[in-house]
Amino acid sequence: MRLETERLVLRRWREEDLAPMAGVNADPEVMRWIGDGTTRDEETTRAGIEAAERSWEEQGFGLFALEERATGRMLGFAGLAVPLFLPEILPAVEIGWRLDRAHWGRGLATEAARAALAYGFGEAGLDRVVSVVQTGNRASERITEKLGMVLDRETVTPGPHRAVRVYALDRPRPGS
Repeated sequence: MRLETERLVLRRWREEDLAPMAGVNADPEVMRWIGDGTTRDEETTRAGIEAAERSWEEQGFGLFALEERATGRMLGFAGLAVPLFLPEILPAVEIGWRLDRAHWGRGLATEAARAALAYGFGEAGLDRVVSVVQTGNRASERITEKLGMVLDRETVTPGPHRAVRVYALDRPRPGS
């Protein structure tokens, strides 16, 4: 599975992605809006990559490893996952992204999310996709707006009890 955009390659995970992704997950600023904000080590990152690969095998969608086309550098991920951390919205499929901070502010997350969303509505056959954004994470809210997503609800996550906004987008109808 491989998607290409103007600047990015979205692909399945490889062993050599572990170290750069662990570096992304170890950055407190990157992780600030993820769960309770805790950074993740290499072991936890490996478990996340393995879960993403299981999702591909079991559900036909998952998180894509994200690399820069021009350099082949691994930047993070973008893709689709089931948001088990927020049971009240299940069944649902969430679009998400996480990029190395050095690559923020260039529109790469939006570019990757658009490609993943097209895959979700196309090949994966999804009818609806959500995005769960912690209240205050204006950068991710801007991405959801660029994707055409609309606010569905505001709620609080179990566990870390973080206020979140759930955005949603339904599969475009033919001719619309």
